Amino acid sequence: MEIWINPACSKCRSALTLLDAEGAEYTVRRYLEDVPSTDEIRQVLDRLGLEPWDITRTEEAVAKELGVKEWPRDAGGRDRWIEALSAHPKLIQRPIITAEDGTAVVGRSEEAVRDALSR
Repeated sequence: MEIWINPACSKCRSALTLLDAEGAEYTVRRYLEDVPSTDEIRQVLDRLGLEPWDITRTEEAVAKELGVKEWPRDAGGRDRWIEALSAHPKLIQRPIITAEDGTAVVGRSEEAVRDALSR
């Protein structure tokens, strides 16, 4: 299990606390420092079953500068979104937990973290 975190994020810290309390084995990836490649983002999106716009923090300043809210949310625009997430990792929703069964969840709630633990 791997968890993508921003240490300054309270949701990330809560997820780590729960994982520790449950005795889970996991690897921490500080994705702002160890930036995921476009291929890694594609893989995690496949595991999540989501599209890049589903995990984009559209209220971040850089998102507003880029105008992402106006970008097409379709197959033709998908690569543009993925490239933006890799170029500006602060846009990636967090934490993302990759589960043992090959799936992943956005662990913003206790329920989501527990879901990842049960897989």
